[in-house]
Amino acid sequence: MSTTYGPYTPLRAVGAMVFISGQIGVDPATKTAVTTVSEQTAQALKNMEELLAGEGLTLKNVAKTTVFLASMDDFNQMNATYEKTFTAPRPARSTIAVRELPRVGGDTPLLVEIEAIASKELS
Repeated sequence: MSTTYGPYTPLRAVGAMVFISGQIGVDPATKTAVTTVSEQTAQALKNMEELLAGEGLTLKNVAKTTVFLASMDDFNQMNATYEKTFTAPRPARSTIAVRELPRVGGDTPLLVEIEAIASKELS
C-alpha cells in the first residue's frame, strides 16, 4: 500500500533501475506518523520494502539511499535502526540535514525521509 502526498510517483522503474521517492514514517493504513526518529526510520523503510515488493524486489536490490534528517542530533538513532534493516553489503548512502520536512501524517512532525535507487540486477 502506497500513499502519496503530492503530484509525484512513489516508484518509477526505468530499465533495470528503480527510483523510489522519499519515504516517510507515516503508516499508510492510518495516515499518521509515529513519533520517534527510530520509529519513523523503521516505518519509512517498511514503506520502501512494500514498494519494492510490488516490483518483485527487496532491500537487497537497493544500491543507494539518501536520508534527510530534520536534525543531525537524530543521526545515531536513525543510523541504529537503518543498520538493523539493511544487511551487508549495505547500499551507498548520503545523509543530509534539512530545515524541515513536509507536514503530513497528522500533527506529528516528520523527522526523517529516505529515498532510494534500486537495481533489478542486484540481489
